[in-house]
Amino acid sequence: MQFLSDNAAAVHPTVWEALKAADSPDSPYDGDALSAALDERFAQVFDKPCTVLWTATGTAANCLALATMVQPHGAVVCHEEAHIEVDEGGAPGFFLHGAKLMLCEGAGAKLSPRAIRDTIDPIRNDVHQVQPHAISITQASEYGCSYRPAEVEAIAALASERGLGLHMDGARFANAVAFLDCAPAAAAGPVDALSFGFIKNGGLGAEAIVFFDQNLADVARYRRKRAGHLQSKGRFLAAQLHALLEGDVWLHNARHANAAAQEIAQACDGRLLYPVEANELFVRCTVAEREALRERGFGFYDWGEDAARFVTAWNTREEDALSLAKAIASL
Repeated sequence: MQFLSDNAAAVHPTVWEALKAADSPDSPYDGDALSAALDERFAQVFDKPCTVLWTATGTAANCLALATMVQPHGAVVCHEEAHIEVDEGGAPGFFLHGAKLMLCEGAGAKLSPRAIRDTIDPIRNDVHQVQPHAISITQASEYGCSYRPAEVEAIAALASERGLGLHMDGARFANAVAFLDCAPAAAAGPVDALSFGFIKNGGLGAEAIVFFDQNLADVARYRRKRAGHLQSKGRFLAAQLHALLEGDVWLHNARHANAAAQEIAQACDGRLLYPVEANELFVRCTVAEREALRERGFGFYDWGEDAARFVTAWNTREEDALSLAKAIASL
């Protein structure tokens, strides 16, 4: 029973149907009808104008978005456990031509205005020190914790005060929206750019960079091409995004994954390292306990020496979630 990652989940049937429907001649790159319709479609989701570019990976989405905000001599302020720091193989430095990541602490892998100030306030405004150019936060965080709208607003206010760009890594944005039970615009807040994740939520190979600043989008078009991410048959990426937005499939999928995680969480009395606010669970388990779970057929990742990470997905079967819950409760 698979709890390794939502990246390992199957592709949603509506995506396959959309890909088949898109398999007819149209303009190449992003000149096709489906790509052209993305701005309006996402504007309906967020209830405000935006410009949307597709990419094939979340790493590219994050780095292309940040590259529009940060010069090579600048820096991105992020959490020390942020995906751009821990899990992108140096891609931010590559895409941003050597720009620095300034790391902050924070409970649940979340930033706060105070943590950001503690990091940037000691920096002198002179040529000998790297200056912050942008802040990047993750919704939901790397530990599955969701920023409340007021928390995003507070960070956005600080970014505005200091003249910094604000980026949101939304690899599991859908799960955060489902948990918060709020409008997508409230979960995103006044960010300049959102990397809106679809692959972990039923997609095949398409993510969206949602720009709420048109000037940044204009820059990103050129950077996407230069980075080798302007795919010639872009309609097949756009088709995936449309398919998951249509009828709120993306929200239905996220709610299902979150519900499965909550089912498992009920059995983790005293074992949870972090509150379950999306579809990830970080559970204290000894080496022997993890071995026992694997012997019973559960797939998951070790998390340090004394914990395990379990991730549910849009297609996690209820019986599998219940089975894992019972297995953890019996340890």
